[in-house]
Amino acid sequence: MNILDKIIVDKKREVILKKSIIPVSQLEASVFFERKTISLSQNLKASSTGIIAEHKRRSPSKSIINQSFTVEEVVKGYENAGACGISVLTDGKYFGGSLDDLLLARASVNIPLLRKEFIVDEYQILEAKAFGADLILLIAAVLTREEIKSLSKFAKSLGLEVLLEVHNQEELEKSIIPTLDMIGVNNRNLKTFEVSLDFSKQLAAQIPDDFVKVSESGISSIEAINELKPYGYKGFLIGENFMKTDNAGQAATEFIKKL
Repeated sequence: MNILDKIIVDKKREVILKKSIIPVSQLEASVFFERKTISLSQNLKASSTGIIAEHKRRSPSKSIINQSFTVEEVVKGYENAGACGISVLTDGKYFGGSLDDLLLARASVNIPLLRKEFIVDEYQILEAKAFGADLILLIAAVLTREEIKSLSKFAKSLGLEVLLEVHNQEELEKSIIPTLDMIGVNNRNLKTFEVSLDFSKQLAAQIPDDFVKVSESGISSIEAINELKPYGYKGFLIGENFMKTDNAGQAATEFIKKL
């Protein structure tokens, strides 16, 4: 069983436990249910830099990245740096995140927030909306075509945008569904953790132009972004590169300025 399979087994269990104590009606009573979301896809289309900056304390591949900032410091730094949107990891066991991180991020900034999570159930999409997200992530590697269809449709019904993450041709082919806004290519193989920009380059031409193209993981230099732009990528998700520094906001500011 690879790490991704393990995460999904744990996640399904987690959702069952949460559902047993917090009813959907309580999530729907959140003040954020009436809030109009902000579009990341529109921001990316209008931007010349396209940076989606990530709040990430740790990951299965790099145990601790940074635990010394508050969420507020990081996300305000990203917003001031000119990021198009912010990705907030909400998985606890493997990434040290939580829904509270999302809530604190929402209280701190006014740019699009992605709930970065392993979504396997509509309940998690309701949570995303209730805690202030503007968009959700769906990972093709762990979902069937039918699940991608129903989960993305449900997200759209709540006014949330959908970023679908793929890693190879097969995942992309099963995932082209009109209820998606953005398609992201993860340059990290989630099963082996090997990273290469070639994944983004190889799949670019097969992503229809109806979707905003995003490249994720392993982007640590201006050169990498300039290499990917000719392939039609408008969004670049960067986490570790900013988080591993002493000041994530400052690192993002310098990076975006150079870009």
